Amino acid sequence: MPAKVGAVKVISVSASSIFNIGDVYSMNPESSAKTYAGGGSFNTGDKIHIELDHSHTFVHDADKIDQPLT
Repeated sequence: MPAKVGAVKVISVSASSIFNIGDVYSMNPESSAKTYAGGGSFNTGDKIHIELDHSHTFVHDADKIDQPLT
């Protein structure tokens, strides 16, 4: 069925977003990300004290493709 749409104001559309006006059957946003983190990463809060003398994050990715998007 046709859709009647009034005024539309778009502030921003990010890389993994979908913007659609009107009829739609299926919308499938896809994104992928690779994050490397060593010891003591992703800590949040007040007065966190972490002592890591020898913390290293070694990354070897031979094929460079982990989550292909098609």
